[in-house]
Parts: sequence; structure tokens; C-alpha cells
Amino acid sequence: MSGSGRLAGKVALVTGAGSGFGEGIARRFAEEGAAVAVVDLDQAAARRVAGELVQAGAKAQPIAADVGRKDQVLAMIQQCERALGRLDILVNNAGWSHVNKPVDQVSEEEFDRVFTVNVKAIFLAVNAALPVFRRLGGGVILNTSSTAALRPRPGLTWYNASKGAVNTATKSLAAELAPDRIRVNAICPVIGDTGLTTTFMGVPNTPENRKKFLAGIPLGRFSTPLDIANAALFLCSGEAEFLTGVCMEVDGGRCV
Repeated sequence: MSGSGRLAGKVALVTGAGSGFGEGIARRFAEEGAAVAVVDLDQAAARRVAGELVQAGAKAQPIAADVGRKDQVLAMIQQCERALGRLDILVNNAGWSHVNKPVDQVSEEEFDRVFTVNVKAIFLAVNAALPVFRRLGGGVILNTSSTAALRPRPGLTWYNASKGAVNTATKSLAAELAPDRIRVNAICPVIGDTGLTTTFMGVPNTPENRKKFLAGIPLGRFSTPLDIANAALFLCSGEAEFLTGVCMEVDGGRCV
């Protein structure tokens, strides 16, 4: 795996990489030559993905971290540098949502967790990674946002709001960090088959219940981890060297 490819010689850290979109990104980046720090709150999941990447010939390091805690985020960046030698790409992918339900049924604890995992985690990771990127002369940050930031669905108000914050932060960071040769972009996936699918739907993930969600996607299917990973690969590769501040919809036409 390593040694050639569009990310050869690069080190990427991907949060939420133990499953779903993050796992897809980690696998795709490894296929294109990157060494990958596989970060997840679930230590066993991080070890599984990293172990499979190593078995396939890539260089990978599992890291267990709570992305909402400053001490663990600092340790995450340090462990990546120690194990893999540097840091070129930071993918802030970890995310969480309350179940799709009326706004007055969302608890304060759920609200706090949504903004901690989806917004504060980016604040913490960017601040922890900046000294490394500046020392190395540049870097790439990619944030996983959502079509929820652009075409919000009822029942997910505070999740939608958190992803709106991700898009705004992405554009602001892009403008502020460009002089440091740090590019900052986001991807906005439509609903996909991940561990959060039932959460977003608010009903069991059955063929019948999927119909109303599929009706809003012109290309007629949910997103897959590979769809998201391919977009992430492009934005983090040299092919996108003049792209910063982009919030790319990966949505089968949902936001049209």
C-alpha cells in the first residue's frame, strides 16, 4: 500500500476512524500511500482498523481518544507524531447526533454532546495541530460536515446547527490559515449507511422508512463510506492544492 499513490509520504490523522465514514477515509488514504493514525473513542475499533491496514501493507497507528477533551486531543497529536514521524493531514471526522425528534424533546445533555463532538472537537484539534503544521511549513485540515448544514431536516435542529458551525468555521479557518500554507476544507455528506443512520432517521432503518429519505436524493441512494472517502482523498491531495474554504456536497444531488 505505502510507497506510492496520491498521498505517498504523508501522515494523516483521522478521528472517528473506527467505523463508518472515518473508517472509509482511513482505508482509502492508506491505499493511496498515507500512513494513518486511526483515532476512535472505541479503542478496540481503532485497533481493528489499524491492524487490518497494517496487514494490507500500510503503516497505521491506533489511538484511543475522546475528541472533546483537551488533554486527550493534545496526547492524540503527540502520539501520532511519535509513532508516524509527522502530521500532514488532519481529518476531523468524529461526529454525534441526538435522535431525530421534536426540538423540545432534546435534552440539555444531548445538546451539549452534539456541540462538544461536532464543534468543540474541531476547535481542540486545530489548536493542537497548528504548531505541528507551522513547524512543517503547512498542512491540510478536512472537516466532516453534513448536508444538514445546507438543507436541514426537521427533527435534527441542534445537529443541523452544529454542522452549520462547522461550515462557517471551515471557511473562516481557510482564510486565516492560508498565509501558513494550511488548507482547510469540508465535506458535506448526505445520509449514509453508518452507525448513525437510524439516529438520523428517527425510525427503524427499514426499506419502507428509507423511502422518504431516498426521495430527497436525486441519484436515488444513500451515500457510502467510499463516496465520502474519494471526496476526502481529492481535497487532501495535491490535486486540490488551490482549493481552500470549500464545503463540498457529497450528496447525490440532495442540496440542488
